[in-house]
Amino acid sequence: MRTATPPPVAPAGDHHDLAVVLFAVIVLVTLGITFWAGRRRGGGADDFYAGGRDFTPLQNGFALSGDYLSAASFLGVAGLIALFGYDGVLYSIGFLVAWLVVLMLVAELVRNAGRYTLADVLALRLRRRKVRAAAGGASVVVTLFYLVAQMVGAGSLVALLLGTNSAEARTWTIVAVGGLMIVYVTVGGMRATTWIQIVKAFLLVAGSVLLTVLLLVRFHGDVAELMRQAAQHSGAGQRYLEPGLKYGKSFTSRLDFFSLGLALVLGTAGLPHILSRFYTVPTARAARRSTMWAIGLVGGFYLMAIALGLGATALVGSAEVRHANAAGNTAVPLLALVLGGGNGSTGGVVLFAVISAIAFATILAVVAGLTLASSAAFAHDIWAGAWRGRPRRRRGGRGERGARGRQALVPASRRARGGADAATGTAAERTEDGAPATTERQEVLVARIAAVGIGAVAIVLSLFAQQLNVAFLVGLAFAVAASANLPVLLYSLFWRRFTPRGAVWSVYGGLIPAVVLVAFSPVVSGTKVALFPGVDFHWFPLENPGLVSIPLGFLAGWIGTLTSPEPADPDRYAELEVRALTGAGAA
Repeated sequence: MRTATPPPVAPAGDHHDLAVVLFAVIVLVTLGITFWAGRRRGGGADDFYAGGRDFTPLQNGFALSGDYLSAASFLGVAGLIALFGYDGVLYSIGFLVAWLVVLMLVAELVRNAGRYTLADVLALRLRRRKVRAAAGGASVVVTLFYLVAQMVGAGSLVALLLGTNSAEARTWTIVAVGGLMIVYVTVGGMRATTWIQIVKAFLLVAGSVLLTVLLLVRFHGDVAELMRQAAQHSGAGQRYLEPGLKYGKSFTSRLDFFSLGLALVLGTAGLPHILSRFYTVPTARAARRSTMWAIGLVGGFYLMAIALGLGATALVGSAEVRHANAAGNTAVPLLALVLGGGNGSTGGVVLFAVISAIAFATILAVVAGLTLASSAAFAHDIWAGAWRGRPRRRRGGRGERGARGRQALVPASRRARGGADAATGTAAERTEDGAPATTERQEVLVARIAAVGIGAVAIVLSLFAQQLNVAFLVGLAFAVAASANLPVLLYSLFWRRFTPRGAVWSVYGGLIPAVVLVAFSPVVSGTKVALFPGVDFHWFPLENPGLVSIPLGFLAGWIGTLTSPEPADPDRYAELEVRALTGAGAA
């Protein structure tokens, strides 16, 4: 029977240089894509937020999977499987099942009804500044949670690469990744971000296939033997292959797992950076086909992630994985080191460096998409839509028809609502309050400034969360998205009586409980791996708030609608319904 040969925490000797070189190559390639896309990019919001809407379904499918397959997938999920076996496998299933919700409920409808962000879908029938402000604020909070997860993963990865567990190495890595993501967004916009994600998705799938093939060859294709070896070197014996190692110790832990699964399955449909991907293709049909490509890529990847997690336990050992990183975030690079020949071998170091570089590319691509989504939410929804106000709609017979005739002669990027006057190119639009409307150039400038500010906040938060598993951190982001964004989106698309008050209550009714429950959960205090391990002020027993906050979001929207002093506008709902189902009038 095979025995594992646990390697040191990282490759020894001068072989760190190879991995550093590959990291540098990844950075240079992504920066090259960014500046190339920046030269091609126009100055309008349509290009900055949606990449010109000219990506094919296959390209956008790769970009969707690249946006979704984050450090939580490549590092965190495999790490959870390496440490907790069956329970980690169940965790990965939630990520995949979530795409069925996206495909069936939101992909085409969001593409037809929106323009750049989730708030655009709501504003089509709920034209209130408070609605835009609430949706935009929730999107910023969700993306911040997700950004923290990616940057924590980057810190763990580079610390492993350098053979050190020092906080200083992780800190400087987080700062560097934050600086790079700001450059990607401010210079290249959505076009650069999309191409970076396409390249990253290809590398990630190729790297996973390579590791999986090498792992199966190592065990002569005997999956049963792989599982037996994993159980033997897990430290838990047969319990490793049975449910309950992480989530079955008590009734509370079982509730926690149910809460986590609910958040993962429902949260994807409310993630701002996923929803914004549907606007980069020209039609709703292309959005649906993009989602189908993404489901295939994501499904194949998670099957390989299960094998890699088991392989890390079988060949590295749970104890060594935990020694390298308490949360298991470095299981896959350590497995690559063993599959390549072990510590000190050329093959081991090369494979370790390649897989580490792919993981680093994964992080860079995802943080770029998240930063773009959060900056778009701030600039387009909060600043231009809620604070400054959107342009008022012209009404009238011949004048309106004449304006539409002139608009047909102007490029689409110049006709974007809220920008310069479509016919003359001047900033002659006015808001409903009579104030001058924001131009596209002003809005894009604010989005770039917001990217800098959001990046800085994400860096600071990441420095406090370095000991948490990145997959777990992403689970929190999914919980907030499912609590604040999904209820208001579904109500707006499918409930005729839904009102602006219901929308605002739904967003805050899910967002505030989710954030408060996280703040007073074991994630923040009361445990050795909490953000503040030296204090204990938690009173909420679950680590994931989804079980409580998601129903509260739906309940708040229902109560807000029933108690609204004004009824819903049937004409606006009819307009939304026709546009969402047919695409008539879609951007």
